[in-house]
Amino acid sequence: MSTGHTTPTPAKSRIAKTMGKASILSQALPFIRRFTGTTVVVKYGGSAMVDDATRENFADDVAMLHYVGIKPVIVHGGGPHISAAMGQRGIEPQFHEGLRITDAETIRVVQSTLVGEINPDIVRLINNHGPVATGISGLDANLFLAEPYSQTHGFVGKVVEVNAALVENLQDQGYVPVVAPIARGEDGKTYNLNADTAAGALATALGASKLVFLTDVEGLYRDLGDHNSLISKITTGELTELLESGSISSGMLPKLKACVSAVDSGVQSAHILDGRIQHSLLLEVFTPEGIGTMITERLPDAG
Repeated sequence: MSTGHTTPTPAKSRIAKTMGKASILSQALPFIRRFTGTTVVVKYGGSAMVDDATRENFADDVAMLHYVGIKPVIVHGGGPHISAAMGQRGIEPQFHEGLRITDAETIRVVQSTLVGEINPDIVRLINNHGPVATGISGLDANLFLAEPYSQTHGFVGKVVEVNAALVENLQDQGYVPVVAPIARGEDGKTYNLNADTAAGALATALGASKLVFLTDVEGLYRDLGDHNSLISKITTGELTELLESGSISSGMLPKLKACVSAVDSGVQSAHILDGRIQHSLLLEVFTPEGIGTMITERLPDAG
């Protein structure tokens, strides 16, 4: 007896997959319209920089944003790479308040690793999709001007000025700037910047629509030991109270403080995402649900 159904064929399977992809693109259209022409600053770091497949997915996402008319700016970290390079030179990494203590020898390792190795590698990956990305550091055109963070931290800088014109000029020429987070000090020396802090300062200076942090966790947890306590949405006021409670791990402090500062300074929203999830950047920008934790000045209306 016939069921009215025909036997599946490879051609029909391909059509079904193609229709699914078309549906995804259709759902993304409102978000493409909303964010076309706006700047999205992405801090790229953690495990997302280590795994080859994840690195390629990240490059795909950045190119996709660029080609639909959104203006991504990448600020990259490189902590594990720097620590490994220090280890090869017999230097023991030390941290205080979530920041790397940086002496004269360490700053040389930081600069050579960030500018000479990591930055061009990210540019290369993105440019597999065409002549899209260009690499710069915070020293170029004094993009970042810094003062010492503290005597304890040595050559760790605190951003005091951002020359956004350099990045804006590159965007106007159709490039995706990829920024290594080092800075010229007011004393003329080179300073190591926390990449989270640098990304937040740059997002503020550029008037970005979004500041996105790709991390090694799903987002911000109210209780670090409870995976069911993931916070999907939080205001800067609520986040400030959480920071003042002392319950946040030191490694998250620069990231969360950067979120609060950027949103309070006019960036529409900040996001903490798990960079290990395939295409997490696209999921955040192009879906209504998003993923991870979103920080805004006020919680969006429920409907």
